Amino acid sequence: MTSKKYVTIDGIPVEINGEKNLLELINKTGVKMPTFCYHSELSVYGACRMCMVENERGGLDAACSTPPRDGMVIKTNTERLRRYRKNILELLLANHCRDCTTCENNSKCKLQDLAMRFNIEGVRFPNTAKSTVNDDTSSVCITRDNGKCILCGDCVRMCNEIQNVGAIDFAYRGSNMIISTAFGKPLAESPCVGCGQCVAVCPTGAIVVKNNISPVWNAISNPEIKTTVQVAPAVRVALGKELGVKDGEDVMGKIVAALHRMGFDEIYDTSLGADLTVLEESEEFLGRLEQNENIPLITSCCPGWIQYCEKKHPELLPNISTCRSPMQMMAAILKDQAKAASRKMFHVAVMPCTAKKFEAARDEFKMDGEPNVDAVITTQELISMIKEAGIMFDTLEPEAVDMPFGTISGAGIIFGVTGGVTEAVLRRVAANKSRSDLMLVTNCGQRGMEGIKEFKLRYGERELHIVVVSGLNNAEEVIRRIHSGEKIDFVEVMACPGGCINGGGQPFAMAPEKEARSAGLYKSDRLQSIRRSEENPIMTSLYRDIIRGKVHELLHVDYTKK
Repeated sequence: MTSKKYVTIDGIPVEINGEKNLLELINKTGVKMPTFCYHSELSVYGACRMCMVENERGGLDAACSTPPRDGMVIKTNTERLRRYRKNILELLLANHCRDCTTCENNSKCKLQDLAMRFNIEGVRFPNTAKSTVNDDTSSVCITRDNGKCILCGDCVRMCNEIQNVGAIDFAYRGSNMIISTAFGKPLAESPCVGCGQCVAVCPTGAIVVKNNISPVWNAISNPEIKTTVQVAPAVRVALGKELGVKDGEDVMGKIVAALHRMGFDEIYDTSLGADLTVLEESEEFLGRLEQNENIPLITSCCPGWIQYCEKKHPELLPNISTCRSPMQMMAAILKDQAKAASRKMFHVAVMPCTAKKFEAARDEFKMDGEPNVDAVITTQELISMIKEAGIMFDTLEPEAVDMPFGTISGAGIIFGVTGGVTEAVLRRVAANKSRSDLMLVTNCGQRGMEGIKEFKLRYGERELHIVVVSGLNNAEEVIRRIHSGEKIDFVEVMACPGGCINGGGQPFAMAPEKEARSAGLYKSDRLQSIRRSEENPIMTSLYRDIIRGKVHELLHVDYTKK
């Protein structure tokens, strides 16, 4: 029988149960330790030193990098530690831009939060922060400002460890150290794919989402312009977090009500575009299987993944599905309709993804030189607009999206979570359309937050090998397997870990919140009377009346090496 092991924390014995470091153990006691550089999904860096604890010998240990040992006695809140943490905060503030009221991260900044927590009433040291407001605005997705950087390294580790992009790293040494691209080039000229995961982990607003709110308000205010908007599936389960609704709750009806009050003329659900994607991608997949060409088929919904593939693995471009993303399918149809009616339209897409801003600007998605999507705003930007408009979101009565594209399926909704595209396609290609078969598809192995999920499935006389990936470093692992000759038939790739629910434009989420968002989308799927894309009645009228003769022009694209 194994004896239990304990660490005494602030006089309380706490059992060690597989925790990797003292920080995890301390969290079990209900103490919220201050930290800038610690994220459970990233490697331990230990740079900020805010999580120091005092041991029984009077020494100081970094809780994030110290493994728990049986018999340890530590204190988390002593006079010495409080002075120590205040000194660190003052030094950081002395080298930090302090224009808090105009900062994109105002009220969401860890430095601001900890300065208030530790009652920092003044900074004894002169402010040495360089004036670098909007230091790098070259990217259409992300804005960088080194004047707000505290060198915690969160963005560097995310970009290199989780995403395998390597667009940014530490440069120079000592007091000259900064976060930079290679050779100080603009971010737009770096390997950056616009996924925005660096934005998600930045604690101080040194890296933020590129703001596109002003042109949207201008369009709404112009009576000569018809303003339309589509809302991506993952937005509905994340937006409520900062507006008085619990994370994971489907607030699509409230979003529609808010958008109507803000002045949009027509509001649609991108899940309809996802239904179109399912139909087109399923046919493409079955065609490739029959011809045994360009297998595996790799999904094309995620613009961060597309950029990664173009820049790092152009040899895989023939394997990428030619289907446009749901956002672009929806936008192409709406703009084509507006063109036929000779009416000026400004189309907005509300997305969980920063890379969608880049996708909207691509030449491939322009009609007569004009983009199909005129502006992409992220979930965070929509939250800002709702607050600016003074709308009390939690009190809104839900409203329905507008016709004629108001009917969606559950298959389109689950596109927002890793494995959702795969499940939607499997529902389409399954020979048996019974309820029991739908449940079998649900339990194939595509659900869950794991970075790589794979399973085999019988289809006719074939056994299909399917892989679901989220996080670009995980995608790199699957690419290595493909290059080694392993037989894989279908690969779904989402650049962001967990899929769109954890997109760079969403409010930041820890593991439990990601699980809640995932569960929220699956719950919404179950509540839909239509669960398969091909059963959506709008699909019939679309193919027969609206996109007839223009299917490839409006719904497909060919990507090339960049």
